[in-house]
This record gives sequence, structure tokens and C-alpha cells, in this order.
Amino acid sequence: MSTNSITITQPDDWHLHLRDGEALKAVAPFTAKQFARAIIMPNLNPPVTTVIRAVEYLDEILAAVDGSDFEPLMTLYLTDNTSPQEIIAARKSCFIKALKLYPAGATTNSDAGVSDLKKCTKTLEEMQKSALPLLIHGEATGSQVDIFDREKVFIDKTLIPLTQQFPDLKIVFEHITTKDAADFVQQSGNNIAATITPQHLLFNRNALFQGGLNPHHYCLPVLKRNSHQQALLNIIRSGSHKFFLGTDSAPHARHKKESACGCAGIFSAHAAIEIYTSIFEQQNALDKLEAFASFNGPDFYGLPRNSKTVTLIKKSWQIPDEYDLGPDKIVPFLAGQTINWSLASTNDT
Repeated sequence: MSTNSITITQPDDWHLHLRDGEALKAVAPFTAKQFARAIIMPNLNPPVTTVIRAVEYLDEILAAVDGSDFEPLMTLYLTDNTSPQEIIAARKSCFIKALKLYPAGATTNSDAGVSDLKKCTKTLEEMQKSALPLLIHGEATGSQVDIFDREKVFIDKTLIPLTQQFPDLKIVFEHITTKDAADFVQQSGNNIAATITPQHLLFNRNALFQGGLNPHHYCLPVLKRNSHQQALLNIIRSGSHKFFLGTDSAPHARHKKESACGCAGIFSAHAAIEIYTSIFEQQNALDKLEAFASFNGPDFYGLPRNSKTVTLIKKSWQIPDEYDLGPDKIVPFLAGQTINWSLASTNDT
């Protein structure tokens, strides 16, 4: 493997926000250029809660990436009222690959999320039976819980009891941010895995306050202390098969980020695989990149690995300060900074 270029099986993004309308048309091509597939988050307003609505959203996405081979992998938004019958319909649909659990009030457009998992018992039983994964935004939402402790409290109070009640349920612990989450996943069975974002590998919570309050580094779950960042870097160096690429790329217009009540979310789809490659190189772990980006995710979901490859070359380029987002502008992750890897080509094998 040359240090000037790297060719890997085409990767997938296992956690992606595409929004809808003009924003969807603006951001979807970035992902389609790099990734063969992506798990599409259902937290639109209103959320995607039924197979019928997922079909409509799938059509919108395909129109936005017309001319590419990109395959959206759809999800449903779990609510207190999601029925076991909807799970059966989702499994039969073949294009819906998971359900997403947002604790009510945890993040963007999560107000319709689950208020009490006890209300979902029969639905979770059907998911376990159907081998349909549950994708979890793992944060406790009580006002008394410190925002930096939300992930650990969720593990202790909710996730451990959930896995005891449903020992065979497939679970993806999304965008993990702490050593606690990494340890939990490592110590669990093979039915439990996790995604890791570029921002949680690259930054810790100091980045929120460098040069003043930086709204473009604000995401949920929030960046954590350095020791947790180092634990995630240890994970990618280890090559564990239980962790895989999920950008959690979440577009918000510039004026909505730079406001008195800025939105949570980091947009990284513009250069996701280049940024991950740079991080793996910094960690002397380029030999672990392909499994993390291209193998572990499909293996967990029971999908075939991609047949195409992508080549990245060692070529420095500067990330633009902003991109168009319909009539608005969006500030991308690492705006104005130089990264050392560039996507060169996608090839059939």
C-alpha cells in the first residue's frame, strides 16, 4: 500500500441525514460521489414513521442523486405508537433496514421520539424476531442529567436493561462519544455494534471554545473530554470489527448555526472519506481503514460488501468556506482548512 495513494472497497455511510426539499437536492450528491450506500435517518419534520412514507422519501432521494448508483438504505422512526405490524411490513419491504430510536427531546426533530421503552415492548419483540436492527441515539434526556454524562447514564439506565430484556436484538449504538460506550460495545455480543463520526475522532470539547464559542463544532451528542476522544482513537487503531463508519453528517443553514440558539449538527458529507483517511493516517492505521469504512458495516447488517473500489491520492486541497444549501449557505466541517487526501476515482472490480 503506497503512502501516496490508497485503494479500498467503496465505503458506505451508516448514519446520514439528508433532510428534504432544497437541502436534500444540495447535499445528497456529495454522499453519492463517495459512498455506495447510506443509512438514511428518518427525523424529518414530520418524521418518517411508516413504510408508505419511507417509499415517498426514497423516491425523493433517488431523484436528488439521479445518474448515480447510490443506494439509500431507509429507516423508520420509532415512536411510542409504532406497531408490530409496521415492523412486519418494514421487513417485507426489503428496502427498510432498521428502526431509529430517539429518546424524546434528545436531538434535532426528536420531539416525537420514544417517551418510555416499555411502550415499545411488543414492537421490539417483533424487531428481535425479524432481525431488524435498532439504531440508538444513546443519551438520557432528563433535565437533571449533565449533558456530558448523558451517554453513560443512558447505558446504565436504559441500554443495559434493554439488552437484558432483548438479548438477541441487533443494536447499533450510534455516534458513540465516550470510553464508556466503546467499552460497552466491545464487551457485548456480536449483535451489538457502533458507529463513530469524524468529529468525535478529530476533536474533543475544547474545540467548542477555541477562538470563542464555535457553533460549527456543536453537535449532539456533544464533543467530550480528551480521554474519551483518545478511547475512540484506540478503537480505530485496534481494528475491531464491531465499529464502523457513520458520519452523522447533518446539514443546517449557516444562519441557523450562527444564531442565538444554534442548531446541533456537523455537515461532513462534502469530504467524509477524505477526512476519515486523514484521521487514520494520523493514527498510523491506514491498514485498518478499509474494514472500518467498507467491511464492518455490511457484515453487521447482513448485506454484501460493495464490488467497486475507490482510490484516494495524497493531494492537499482546501475545503471551501461554504457551500450552497438551496437558497441558503452551509458551513462544512473543517471549512477553510487544508486536508491531505483527495478522492481520485471510483472503479469497477
